[in-house]
Amino acid sequence: EFWKMSRVLKSIVAPSVLSANFAKLADESHEIVSKGADWLHLDVMDGHFVPNLTFGAPIVKSLRKECPDYFFDCHLMVSKPEQWVKDFAAAGTNQYTFHLEATSDADKLIEEIKTAGMLPGVSIKPKTPVEDVLPFVDKVHTVLIMTVEPGFGGQKFMADMMDKVRIVREKSSTVNIQVDGGVGPDNASVCAEAGANVVVAGTAVFGAPDRKAAIDGIRSAINKCI
Repeated sequence: EFWKMSRVLKSIVAPSVLSANFAKLADESHEIVSKGADWLHLDVMDGHFVPNLTFGAPIVKSLRKECPDYFFDCHLMVSKPEQWVKDFAAAGTNQYTFHLEATSDADKLIEEIKTAGMLPGVSIKPKTPVEDVLPFVDKVHTVLIMTVEPGFGGQKFMADMMDKVRIVREKSSTVNIQVDGGVGPDNASVCAEAGANVVVAGTAVFGAPDRKAAIDGIRSAINKCI
């Protein structure tokens, strides 16, 4: 696989724009990248798979025009992830992460994502057994372990999800393992010690009095463990 040729695990901080000021999304994105963010985590929710509605491909496309060089990490919390692959590819998505619970043919979907020119990611909710995702660990760029029930920002971090992170890391030393939900500088080290190298942080970054310090704190915690 092309992304496995010479990959070395590195720390990646991916602030979630769910906690940004949506009226100033491009400005917020520029600021967060200037302060050290590696990826922009874009939470796409359909009001069906999760009980919240956010935005779709048209917003991503508009943001791409303003931010031509940023890595768009799109997390599709939607009931039919197959339906949106082409739209999100056309909008400029770099990574397309679907929920395992939302598809009946993950292998086919992974191939469709790659064919569309995006990196595939797979995510599981807290109640989904980690064993369900293990067959796909070597087929994707990123495995996302949700550390809250997906749908809303600002929830409390579920530390018991770290066992899932450990099991995925035992399966692969090279796959990106991403954690999302209630993570910030205070508990990023717990995630990194378990094997996560990608941290999604919404409130902990966008709501911080010093956003650069928040990003630096998360990165430092990861770097101590990888």
